[in-house]
Amino acid sequence: MNATGLIGFLVIGLLAGWIANNLMKGGGMGLVGNLIVGVVGALLGGWLFSLLGFTAGGLVGALIVAVVGACVLLWIISLIKK
Repeated sequence: MNATGLIGFLVIGLLAGWIANNLMKGGGMGLVGNLIVGVVGALLGGWLFSLLGFTAGGLVGALIVAVVGACVLLWIISLIKK
């Protein structure tokens, strides 16, 4: 992965973390928290979508996969916190 790809991945992760945090009422984790949730969520979402046989292409597809993964991650975290 080159520098441009890495920056794109981080930007998508940041956006996905912020969107998922707002959708799931995550409690405002801040910039770094949103970035971590978004990046881990992107990896989780990519894994889940590949298990289901779906592929996401382009920027919008990658963002959707990352948001879904981040929402799943926040849901799992909320189950653990209880």
